[in-house]
Amino acid sequence: MSSNVFDELKARGFIAQVSDEAAVAKMFAEKRVTFYIGYDCTAPSLHAGSLVPIMAMVHLRRAGHRAIAVIGGGTTMVGDPSGKTEMRQMLDAGSIRSYGVEIKAQLDRYLRFDGDGALAVDNADWLLPLNYVTFLREIGRHFSVNRMLASEAYKLRLEKGLSFIEFNYQLLQAYDYLTLFRTYDCTLQMGGDDQWGNILAGVDLIRRVEGGQAEAMTFPLLETASGAKMGKTAKGAVWLDANLFSPYDYFQYWVNTDDRDVGRFLKLFTLLPLETIDNLAALKGAEINYAKRELAFEATKLTHGEEAAQKAKEASASVFISDTIYNEIKLTSTVTDGFNSLPTTIINRARLEAGIAPAELFTEVGLTASRGEAKRLIKQGGLTVNDERIDSLERMLTLKDVGPNGMLLKAGKKKIHRVIAD
Repeated sequence: MSSNVFDELKARGFIAQVSDEAAVAKMFAEKRVTFYIGYDCTAPSLHAGSLVPIMAMVHLRRAGHRAIAVIGGGTTMVGDPSGKTEMRQMLDAGSIRSYGVEIKAQLDRYLRFDGDGALAVDNADWLLPLNYVTFLREIGRHFSVNRMLASEAYKLRLEKGLSFIEFNYQLLQAYDYLTLFRTYDCTLQMGGDDQWGNILAGVDLIRRVEGGQAEAMTFPLLETASGAKMGKTAKGAVWLDANLFSPYDYFQYWVNTDDRDVGRFLKLFTLLPLETIDNLAALKGAEINYAKRELAFEATKLTHGEEAAQKAKEASASVFISDTIYNEIKLTSTVTDGFNSLPTTIINRARLEAGIAPAELFTEVGLTASRGEAKRLIKQGGLTVNDERIDSLERMLTLKDVGPNGMLLKAGKKKIHRVIAD
């Protein structure tokens, strides 16, 4: 068991607040710690914004500690007001169960649930059967309304209006911690920094009810150097589900990291040694692109597996091949495999025989938001087909543009899509 995993987390930038830093560091150094993080089931997939807590769990599990992922089948029925200016959409029980299954499967890829080093539990198992009056008498009496209203999670919502159902959320999360403390000897809860008040409520509840000692630790809420929210793009969330956000697009998301974020993201989102990361982060000029590709490969490997990461890497490289090589029939297997990993749309052969206007096709495959935007980009020289600039609004895309690996469409330098005929 690693004795310096707490120092490792600090060095990588994972830690925002700790209830008792000396106690937590000592705990990790002297024993096997059981810790948990909760994941509410608000969508069919987690996204890149969830990766900081996931990666912290990975580091601790690798160091020999025991990870508990709490699937929030119960708490999602109420809705967490933390970090939200408006009440979350109420989901039906069937959707929550379905989302929970998907989220558990995603977390398993990172944590490898074996029942010993890592396990997943659903808080619906102990929250849904609760008798409300009994719960209020045994648990609710330990909570101060004044203290709850002073927490950041509630202060933000009070300005817009806080529903009574949301007001119960902190009690339920604290009860989760108490249940895990009793059942698994769980002594550390972690989460995003917006969860600080909720986690401390659980620490206090364990002290009041069981006379036990438990600790809290939070992670920073990340923004990119440009101020954008982590895990968001102009097209929406960067989902961890390959069916919602392809491994190629996921790879490209990390390749397009701002130069100022490369070192920080390598520490947070890869398992590369810190010495290696320092060397990569020190690269300047065009060489920083090598560091970005390492970041993209390692991050994609963790989320989608090494094979998918390798294919995405090859696809990313292949889009910069000259059109002479692109149209060559005898391509290397590496290049061919790379093209096969690109986001692809199948177009009816008859439509291509008749010819399709570029503005129509680029919009249809999602490279442009509208035909008007596509026409504007054509006038600016921003759209290409098979690395050839589309220089006229009258240009039609036909079967002649479909090579052995399809038709390669680009909007700018970073948005790429392949079209094949059927």
